[in-house]
Amino acid sequence: MIQKTEPAKKLAGTLVMPPDKSISHRSALFAAISSSTSVIENYSTAADPQSTLSCLRQLGVPVHTEDQRVEITGVGRDGFKTPPKPLDCGNSGTTMRLLSGILAGAGIECELVGDESLSARTMKRIIDPLEQMGCAIDGREQKFAPLKIGKHTGVKPMRYPLPIASAQLKSCVLLAGLFGDEPTEVVETIPSRDHTERLLNLKTEPFGTGKIIQSSRNDVLPAQNFQIPGDFSAAAFWLVAGSIHPEAELELNRVGINPSRTGAYHILEEMGANFTQTNSTFAGKEPVADIHIKPAQLRPIDLDPKLIPNCIDELPVLMVAMCFADGKSVISGAEELRHKETDRLSAMAEILNSAGAEIELQEDGMIIYGDPNFTPRPSRFNSYHDHRMAMAAAVLSTRSVGICEIEGAECTSISYPQFWTHLHELTQS
Repeated sequence: MIQKTEPAKKLAGTLVMPPDKSISHRSALFAAISSSTSVIENYSTAADPQSTLSCLRQLGVPVHTEDQRVEITGVGRDGFKTPPKPLDCGNSGTTMRLLSGILAGAGIECELVGDESLSARTMKRIIDPLEQMGCAIDGREQKFAPLKIGKHTGVKPMRYPLPIASAQLKSCVLLAGLFGDEPTEVVETIPSRDHTERLLNLKTEPFGTGKIIQSSRNDVLPAQNFQIPGDFSAAAFWLVAGSIHPEAELELNRVGINPSRTGAYHILEEMGANFTQTNSTFAGKEPVADIHIKPAQLRPIDLDPKLIPNCIDELPVLMVAMCFADGKSVISGAEELRHKETDRLSAMAEILNSAGAEIELQEDGMIIYGDPNFTPRPSRFNSYHDHRMAMAAAVLSTRSVGICEIEGAECTSISYPQFWTHLHELTQS
């Protein structure tokens, strides 16, 4: 699908963000291994979280859906059935990595597969610690899907210092640890998303500048009865769009503002963005608020590499914001972007070059020479079937002087099925 986008004379309106994907995945998985029935409201209809529900059904977990309401009858740690065919994780790295932790810990004989994109992403970072814990897991070339999981003789406890800041890796190890008699400890020195430890009430304690999180069979797994908040990663596209457009006034309702997720918010504020929050409350254990966005004159930024894990998914659209800042912005320490759905550093460099931005691509980041008067050239952008590339290109297109085209635009359904409808609403109001 090729999506044509016209320059936006203004951006105005109120939006409700799609449900948070990260929390949707986790709420379903954690509900499945509890011994209670959970009712999850506002569950994501995006393709990735639906892959998680599909896999749970194949494992014998009773899952009933009605619109965005999901009822899951937990089968406990030991109630999974051997699936009759490979578990298809689709494009979802979260499904594959977190489910691998659970199934490897449980010792369920099964195979996890994914689409072409997911099958090209490394799984070695989860295979290695799971093997150290005594789990039976193997991959193609010992690092790619399909992943084959087998029975084991017991989950061994270990203290595992995270080699990279990754919420998926952290969660995978902690979930496998739930099947061990003695605690598994994950040592986190650079913060990453903390949804897993929040939703499971896992024991945490300070450790230097970071923390240690524990899991074992002694942890009582709670039911997951709450409403999923709006996805901050989706909101980030409008935070940027509203900041760079001179005729913008946007409101985003009930957005998740978990501090381990909102690095992009604070980076944009440091660049001079004009945001306000109202109606702050909680959705389960997750903080939410309404966010109001107005245009701003953005300043350049030399991004601290320590902030990268907290904004890794938002970096592509932050690059768009930097194109409109008054001066040179530098991103470094972002090599992880090369291992996402596509090589997002190279893909964004191609998009920005096509639009006429002045940039220098680096091995682990990008230098962007911003200009408040930057006007993107009308271009045809290749999304490489990566939802965040497509949406970042769309935000960039709102400031163009002519019609732009985005190839593979249907990929936005992976995380934000309503994106093109919302863009149309904001430009037509």
